Amino acid sequence: MSTGVWSVLFLLGTVVSLAGSYVLVTRLERLGERVGMSEALLGMVAALAADAPEITSAVVALSHGQGAVGAGVVVGSNVFNLAALLGLGALVAGRFGLHRKVVLLSGTVAVWVAVVCMLTVLGTLAPISALVLVALVLVPYLLILGLRPQRLAALPIPAAWSQWLTTAVHEEEVEIEEAVSARRGTWRDGVVAALMLIVVVAASALMETGGTTLGTRFHVADIITGGLVLAVVTSLPNAVAAVYLAARGRGAAVLSTALNSNALNIAIGLLLPAAITGMGPRTGQSILVAGWYAGLTVVALAFAYRQHALTRLPGAVIIGGYLVFVAALIVSTLHGEVSVPVALVPALAVGAVSLLILARPAGAGPAPAGPLTAAGDAERGGPRWDERRAWRVSVALCLAVAAADAATGHHVILMGLLALGPCLALLTGRWRRTAAVGGLAFGLGVLLGVPDQVFATYVQYAFLAAIAVVAATATTGAAVIERRRGA
Repeated sequence: MSTGVWSVLFLLGTVVSLAGSYVLVTRLERLGERVGMSEALLGMVAALAADAPEITSAVVALSHGQGAVGAGVVVGSNVFNLAALLGLGALVAGRFGLHRKVVLLSGTVAVWVAVVCMLTVLGTLAPISALVLVALVLVPYLLILGLRPQRLAALPIPAAWSQWLTTAVHEEEVEIEEAVSARRGTWRDGVVAALMLIVVVAASALMETGGTTLGTRFHVADIITGGLVLAVVTSLPNAVAAVYLAARGRGAAVLSTALNSNALNIAIGLLLPAAITGMGPRTGQSILVAGWYAGLTVVALAFAYRQHALTRLPGAVIIGGYLVFVAALIVSTLHGEVSVPVALVPALAVGAVSLLILARPAGAGPAPAGPLTAAGDAERGGPRWDERRAWRVSVALCLAVAAADAATGHHVILMGLLALGPCLALLTGRWRRTAAVGGLAFGLGVLLGVPDQVFATYVQYAFLAAIAVVAATATTGAAVIERRRGA
């Protein structure tokens, strides 16, 4: 088939898989509510359903012997999740509070999974051994999330431990309850969920095949196709939802979405299929991606624990770390190998900046338990949520993507990421501002056809169509929000 046909199939698979995963999330939440799942466990189920596109894409890639694409989709999406969910969420909201017990509970699991992933990609651990090690921590964590306070208190462990776990789970559920808010499901929801699961699997397989085929034809490295393009595309729904929650001050919900999504990605999307098919040949780029995933996880949790929150400065560091990671990954593929400077210098620079910020005096006051309000912000000294901030960040994001795309030339085509701009502008709740960002994204997509060497081709038309659809959808959503709040 021609390149234009593959481009259309790739975009079709992307749109259908993401839309299907949204429907799957809502139906599974309803079914979980019907069987009496706790709110924290419902949040985990929602994260698993939202991860269906990247998990399916990774499984398909590994089954085809494309280890770099499979590992790149999963681990690359985890790095993007940290930047988009935690970093961008903090940058847009200004500040969202976090409970230290929630950070410790979910953070311990997240760091364990990230370290095991790193050792597996290095070849130190066999995939089956790594899967067992992850299950030893992840399964008890799921059981704890699923228990009610009375059951937690009755666990055969020291009373101080059970009390600590009860408090941590309760603090997490306070915010996740509003974030999930599912109604009781019926048998119809079960049928729809089963059908959507089939749709998501089929569409994600089409998306993975289309993406890797286009990458091969444009001579793009597999790790770029998986770790950047497919990883970002499959993570967009989680990113938009998390930024929305961050803007409302739902810190625990944002943190749980990011960390739980990452843990499930590794366990089900990477280690489980790798235990059956194998990881494939070890590459320097795969090790680079896994190292940045583990490192950014530790950095984000260190900021969250020390400050009882994530604020704009740490958020900027996390986003900056992701951009440095992207640059290092692209440079490594252009030279065909990962040199010592490319592997260590960027990581040391981000680590040094993080340590300097962590060395500063921490802000006072405990983390809030509820959503941010104007009064609450004034009491805590944090900035009030400002829709103009979201609009400025969305414009800056479009310009940053365009600059990165133009700088990499025809080696990497990033114009599809311009769709992030109108998605973020949706948070303003103003349709004119959202439409303006959508128009900016579309215009930049037209101009980027020149440095990408795809001007007036089916590839550019397909990307522009995707940007236009996202911009129109976001503008419609902003118009509905603006009308409902009587603006």
